[in-house]
Amino acid sequence: MIGISDIESAARRIAGHVVRTPTVPSPGLSGLLGVPVTAKLELLQRTGSFKARGAAAKLLSLTGAERAAGVVAVSGGNHGVALAVMAAALDVKATVVMPRSAPARSVAIAEEAGASVRLTDGMDSAFELVGRLRDEGLTLVHPFDDPVVAAAQGTVGLELAEDAGELTDVIVSIGGGGLISGVAAALHARRPGVRVWGVETVGAEAMSRALAAGGPVSVELSSMVTTLSAPTVSQLTYEHVSALVTDVLVVPDREAVQGVLELAEHAKVWAEPAAGCLLPAARQVLDRVGDGARLGLVVCGGNATPRDVMEWAERFGLR
Repeated sequence: MIGISDIESAARRIAGHVVRTPTVPSPGLSGLLGVPVTAKLELLQRTGSFKARGAAAKLLSLTGAERAAGVVAVSGGNHGVALAVMAAALDVKATVVMPRSAPARSVAIAEEAGASVRLTDGMDSAFELVGRLRDEGLTLVHPFDDPVVAAAQGTVGLELAEDAGELTDVIVSIGGGGLISGVAAALHARRPGVRVWGVETVGAEAMSRALAAGGPVSVELSSMVTTLSAPTVSQLTYEHVSALVTDVLVVPDREAVQGVLELAEHAKVWAEPAAGCLLPAARQVLDRVGDGARLGLVVCGGNATPRDVMEWAERFGLR
């Protein structure tokens, strides 16, 4: 299990390479949800998501031989962008494998940063290609199945614990589970009374299915939220979530997109559906814990274009 010393070590390692993002009370979200809400604005991180933390930590941990060989990553968008940009900053050659459904903007940014981008038909085939490239000698920078990466993502929770006022419940989005594993470990150590909740979208339910099965299982992916679409979680992230997280909630894609629009209107932030799903999950949490809650929301990323959001809103009949 990742400990607070691992997370503190990661914080020292990545200091100067990433942003200490704002942790702010949100009057707009507090009014919308009817309870005090604090937002950790990780969408203001380098590359637009928390993923820069894990990518930086892993790259900084490599040996000289590993740096010379180059690195490879699989991504639905944000992890690939983070690796490409951070690798360029640290002078490491990077290959990024993404499904064709990944946002075009993410592909363009990774290419502009100098990474070699390989596109596949889906996430399953993306993971398969990364396995082959790893066998050819590239060093894998896994998006979540790596204690170095998960500990670095835990620095989000470390900062939240240090910067937020009183909290009762913190809600974190789940793809493969690296972010929530690290955040839960940090809060367990620094704010032991705080409940941590995960949220997934329908069709990207790898963690909730793992919890039901008693361990990681493969799932069929159908959610349009590609940045949450891991075909399976890892034993590492499963063990952290099963031990430290109160529950994992699942919301429809439509509600995640509605959450994006609500974040723009009420919080004045431009988020992506992986963060938009926090708001319908928050309503579920409040139904279960009552009106005395003080919520913390980890707004994990903002890499969606206006065109993306408008197309999603039109698809679901949202205004």
